[in-house]
Amino acid sequence: MDKTVSKQRSRFKLKMPGAFTILFFLTVIAVMLTWVIPAGSYSKLTYANDHLQVVQPNGDKNVYPATQATLKKLNLQIDIDQFKSGAINKPISVPGTYERLKQHPAKISDIFTSMVEGTIESVDIMIFILVLGGLIGVVKASGAFESGLAALSTKTKGKEFILVFLVTVLLALGGTLCGIEEEAVAFYPILAPVFIAMGYDSIVCVGAIFLASSLGTTFSVINPFSVVIASNAAGTTFTQGMSGRIVGLIVAVICLLFYLHWYARHVQKDPQFSYSYDDKAKFDQMWAMDTSEERDQRFTTKKKIILILFSCAFPIMIWGVMARGWAFPNMASAFLTIAIIIMFLTCFGKRDGLGEYKTTTAFSDGAASLVGVSLIIGLARGINKVLNDGYISDTILFQSSKLVAHMNGGLFIIVMMFVFFVLGFIVPSSSGLAVLAMPILAPLADTVHIPRYTVVTAYQFGQYAMLFLAPTGLVMATLQMLDMRYSHWLRFVWPVVVFVLVFGGGILVAEVLLA
Repeated sequence: MDKTVSKQRSRFKLKMPGAFTILFFLTVIAVMLTWVIPAGSYSKLTYANDHLQVVQPNGDKNVYPATQATLKKLNLQIDIDQFKSGAINKPISVPGTYERLKQHPAKISDIFTSMVEGTIESVDIMIFILVLGGLIGVVKASGAFESGLAALSTKTKGKEFILVFLVTVLLALGGTLCGIEEEAVAFYPILAPVFIAMGYDSIVCVGAIFLASSLGTTFSVINPFSVVIASNAAGTTFTQGMSGRIVGLIVAVICLLFYLHWYARHVQKDPQFSYSYDDKAKFDQMWAMDTSEERDQRFTTKKKIILILFSCAFPIMIWGVMARGWAFPNMASAFLTIAIIIMFLTCFGKRDGLGEYKTTTAFSDGAASLVGVSLIIGLARGINKVLNDGYISDTILFQSSKLVAHMNGGLFIIVMMFVFFVLGFIVPSSSGLAVLAMPILAPLADTVHIPRYTVVTAYQFGQYAMLFLAPTGLVMATLQMLDMRYSHWLRFVWPVVVFVLVFGGGILVAEVLLA
């Protein structure tokens, strides 16, 4: 009797909804919030044609000369060269200018229009992902993945975690140096089949790529898209507080490696230990390579050249981002160039040539497989658009500034970290949150007699602790790519979130006490 009841209960176990459903309901909630939260806005400062323009909440515009004196008059302790050099290229909130506005409640139709408009605004990264999918499709069709994986498996037998170690360290460095996160989606198709062959699961894959790169960004040392732009907007320099971030980065990466090693070792010994075991068969089928006897498994010179070209795409991408300031269209163009070269190699050949039709079909099929991933990025951006169009983001920022004003230094910086934790859900863009919040919140450090760079550090720890979780950020697209449930990811990542908040809070208090 009891066993029967137990089985019946297990059938009705509540499952976490999929990525598209979660984002749809979050869009509905965002629309509802525009009816509840009062509308308001700060004046916004922009630089163009050697002039500074201030757009007031009521829409009036004032133009000023682009001088340090103008910034001082506006209570902005930012070097004017940061605007002229392009280091700050987004609208800056002007302190002390918040005004309540007439309510701008979203309409029911905005639930759907925001999804479309958010997708349109995300077209650059969507094209990059589709080109990436096409490139992967061609390489898979050539058989190079299977042959290379077979060769790699024999060499790493018994030393599987070395690859996880190297990937984690390299992507953590990429995150701390240049903020590689969205670009990291390019690594999943390479590493997922390898991790399957080594006996790991989808969580190890996401942990070594997304979590490592995001943890590197959390403890950014010179990342221009977070710590540098936030320091500029706060009126300080990114070199201040760098020693604490370096120590934090080293400790955080070591702890992540121990956590991944503990989890990966248990999954290898017992696959049912996997937090995502319910979806293991689906994940393995999605990424496992075709090793049937009909498939030519020889690791020929041609296949080696294809894999070398494919592998070269990623260091070229990293070099382009760090040295040339590439955006997603540049990266997509580079990947498309390499894809076309590989398509020519795959197309021709007496024994292993696929012909024009199969090669081009492989490209389109590969791109089609990542359509869902690219759409999720657009839907997540649509949520942010609803909040901005309803003029409630600045209201939340204004109330946050009132909350932390005139607190004790140690308490102030901890509360500030949690303020950024909440704001990270509303504004998932690191550079976007920096220019929105830093001119307003950083000066509050002066009122409690602590350095402004501590607010920059609190911004890093708070926002990124949220971005490990926030469906409005990159995490949903990442999980969609590997067809992983959000509930499975949440079970794995919550200790990392707690670690960042507790360990990061300790670093912040130490910085305040030593200042």
